[in-house]
Amino acid sequence: MLLFSPLEHFKIHHLFQHHTILISNFNIFLILTLACLSFISFFLIVNKSFFSVIPSRIQAIFETIYSVIFSLLQDNVGNEGKNFFPFIFTLFIFILSLNLIGLIPYSFAVTSHLIVTFTFALMIFIGINIICINKHGMNMLSLFLPAGSSFLLAILLVPIEIVSYLFRPISLSVRLFANIMAGHTLLKVIAGFA
Repeated sequence: MLLFSPLEHFKIHHLFQHHTILISNFNIFLILTLACLSFISFFLIVNKSFFSVIPSRIQAIFETIYSVIFSLLQDNVGNEGKNFFPFIFTLFIFILSLNLIGLIPYSFAVTSHLIVTFTFALMIFIGINIICINKHGMNMLSLFLPAGSSFLLAILLVPIEIVSYLFRPISLSVRLFANIMAGHTLLKVIAGFA
């Protein structure tokens, strides 16, 4: 056992196990994040006096996050992206909360495990493809062929674009996992010097 190792922070500890029920620090922090987000959402829905014409600091923060995510979605997808805004906003806030809870000392960073980030990426990738096929049909395949390219160039570009498209969920999930793990390890090493 590596005592005081920077990677000790990422180990999953089984807290309780009975037949098929397994409770670990991973489950606890995932449920804690969901509970916190649910409580905040419930508080904002029930407490109508929280929102006012002259915003408080907390309301200004929420409005800023909302408007930044909305403008990013509208810039990338256009007006048709409004239908997907609740999903994108919820996913953004959930991953942001998982990352921020992982910064608390002696907590657990759920997104520092590749299986979590890959599951998110694969779920979204499959959903996006289903939506694209329903909306555009076979015209979706024009994504793999740049406009105005010749036939000889298309023979080279289409396989590259297909491979690039299929490996996107893997690269995005590895990027989030590596960033969280490297950042937390670096913080632990720097804290160890103090």
